[in-house]
Amino acid sequence: MRTDLFDFDLPEDRIALEPVRPRDAARLLVVNGERLENAKVGDLPGLLRPGDALVFNDTKVIRAALTGERWRGHARAVISFNLHKRIDAHRWRAFARPAKRLATGDRIRFGHDGRVCLLGTLDATVSEIGEAGEVELAFSLHGPFLDEAIEALGDPPLPPYIAGKRELLPGDAECYQTIYARREGAVAAPTAGLHFTDELLAVLQARGISRHFLTLHVGAGTFLPVKAEETSEHRMHAEWGEITPETSAALADVRAREGRIVAVGSTSLRLLETATDHDGRIQPLVGETNIFITPGYRFKAVDLLLTNFHLPRSTLFMLVAAFSGLDTMQRAYAHAIALGYRFYSFGDTCLLHPAEARP
Repeated sequence: MRTDLFDFDLPEDRIALEPVRPRDAARLLVVNGERLENAKVGDLPGLLRPGDALVFNDTKVIRAALTGERWRGHARAVISFNLHKRIDAHRWRAFARPAKRLATGDRIRFGHDGRVCLLGTLDATVSEIGEAGEVELAFSLHGPFLDEAIEALGDPPLPPYIAGKRELLPGDAECYQTIYARREGAVAAPTAGLHFTDELLAVLQARGISRHFLTLHVGAGTFLPVKAEETSEHRMHAEWGEITPETSAALADVRAREGRIVAVGSTSLRLLETATDHDGRIQPLVGETNIFITPGYRFKAVDLLLTNFHLPRSTLFMLVAAFSGLDTMQRAYAHAIALGYRFYSFGDTCLLHPAEARP
């Protein structure tokens, strides 16, 4: 399909730069075919049915935004990096700005302000230069020691459309993390989950709506623009995920009792669909997924999707268009823009019904 079919006009002031407080006070647009209903996240228990199952992504965002000095002889340059995928115990792939100032073999020093303990600094070598600002960094520390240094030196990896518009705030690290985050490894938050509070989870449980967890370590590739003219030409970055046998069995039981599977976020949906066989059974999974969902895809696992509002011409808007229909989502987004809904990571959310019933 042509990627320009997924374009739309989004006023710049609709992109939320800070979250609402409390988290569950965000607006929620229910999209069910022709019907659009304005609600709040706190209304979610009444919008679901007893026996439904919410599936959350429990990944935890690391402090993946790093700023370092490039050393080349006596020449210095300040470079910003966003780590996006771990290769092994001491190497990471990262997006660099400005990448044009880097060459293979360059040394980068982080922590020249003394924020990191041990040796007082963290060094890395640029071991590979890729496309679109991507580089490979080989760090001087390994394993848990490297993790500790990144935690000490890094900042929350806010998306570029937020980080480019304002300074980092003291509360950003907490705001850009779900309350149930458990397994470190993401460099971007599963943002639909940011709306949940302990109080909301308790009300959902009391209503008989179960919750289940999987892990998908979200990569910064989720923010890469789609530059190709055809969707078939766009390459998705692979992300690591896991669905345990226990979660697989619990969701099979939900399905057997005719409950609905509700994916909290596109990351949960993508991993569930990756793990589901042709008979609709969600299988245990450990490994990577680079599934790219566009209109024409037949959903096998997910009955409802809770997801934030996405940017024009993004893979995420393509996904929701596949789930609820392109015409439906264009109409829903026009409605949201007209009514002042807030978009993307710190924005409002919507509860999507599928264009077609799951087979």
